[in-house]
Amino acid sequence: MNISKERRWIHPKCGALDLPPDLLGPFVNLDEQRVMTVENGAAIVSGDDGKSWSPPRKLYDGPPPGVPSSGVLLHTREGVLVFVYTDMSTFKWGWVDEAGEPVANVRADVWTIRSLDGGETWIDRQQILDGYCGALINIIETSDGGIVVPVPILLYGPGRHETPSYVSADQGRTWARSNIIDLGGHGHHDGADEGTVAELSDGRVLMLLRTNWDRFWEALSEDGGRSWRTIRPTELDASTAPGYLAKLASGRIALVWNRLYPHGKTYFTRRAGQASNVPASSHREELSISFTEDDGLTWSEPQVFAVNRETRVSYPRIFERRPGELWITSSFQGSLQVKLFEEDFG
Repeated sequence: MNISKERRWIHPKCGALDLPPDLLGPFVNLDEQRVMTVENGAAIVSGDDGKSWSPPRKLYDGPPPGVPSSGVLLHTREGVLVFVYTDMSTFKWGWVDEAGEPVANVRADVWTIRSLDGGETWIDRQQILDGYCGALINIIETSDGGIVVPVPILLYGPGRHETPSYVSADQGRTWARSNIIDLGGHGHHDGADEGTVAELSDGRVLMLLRTNWDRFWEALSEDGGRSWRTIRPTELDASTAPGYLAKLASGRIALVWNRLYPHGKTYFTRRAGQASNVPASSHREELSISFTEDDGLTWSEPQVFAVNRETRVSYPRIFERRPGELWITSSFQGSLQVKLFEEDFG
C-alpha cells in the first residue's frame, strides 16, 4: 500500500482501544488489573482495560491558583502517585510581533501534587515553576528512585523556549531544578522545547528535545537529571513537534514521533516568521515508531503506524499496559487511540 496517498490510515497490525473517544491519558498501572488516568483534574480508575471507569475523584477542589489540568502522571515503585501539571486557571499568553517578544508576565505555571493511598486523597500541592511552560511530555522514575520531568520554559530577550528538568529525590515531596538547556533561537515556537526522557541501561538519563533544526537534539545526564552536560544533535530527523520516549519491560526504548517529512517525501511546508528564526518543517500528518537496544546509539527502521492528513496527529503518548503491549494516544490536533505490540514493530 502507498500510504503517502492515504488521507486517514492505521497500520493493520494495530488494534483498537476500548476507551471513551476523548480519553487520551496519561495512564499508569495501579496494579495488574487497574489503570488510572487524570481527566479534567480528577482521577478515574478502570479495572477492565478502559471499558468502564470509576466516578471521578478531584485532586484539588479549591480556588485558584494551582488548579490541576493537563499534565503527566507517575506511579512509583513505592506506590506513590505523582501528578505534575500546568495551572490553566491563571493562564496568560500574548506575543508582540513588532518586538518579537512575549507580553509581560505570561503564565502557564507548573504545579505538583501526590497521593500516598492510590488516589483516594492528594497532598503536598505546590508550585514548582512560576512562569510559562509549554507542553509537559513525560515523567520517569529512575532506578535509584529519583523522579525526573522535563519542564520547557519561555525566556525573554529573545523570546524562545528552553528546557530544564525538575527532579525529586523523595517521591515528589520536594523538587529541585537542573540547569537550563538553552540552544538559542527566536520565536514563540523556537528553541530547545518539550523534552522527553528515558533512563539508559547504565543509569544515565537521555532527553530528546524538540527543535526547529530538522532533528531532535539530545541531552545526557549522569546524575539523574540534576544536570545536563552533554548536549548535541542526533541523527533522528524530526519536524517541529515533540516525540515520546518510553523504557519498555524488554529493556528497549521506544520512540514515537512526527518525522521531518511524510513517508517517501523529501519536502513539507515550512514556517518561520514569529514562530521560528529559521523555516521549520510543520509535518504532523504521520506518526512513526522506532526502537533502540543500545541506549540510542542506533535505532530500528522507523515504521509509520498512523496517518491523518485531515486534522493531523501529534503529541503522542506511550503507555505500556502489559509487557510489550503499548497503548498509543495523541493529544493534539487529530486524536488517536491505538494498541500495538512491540514484537510486531520491532
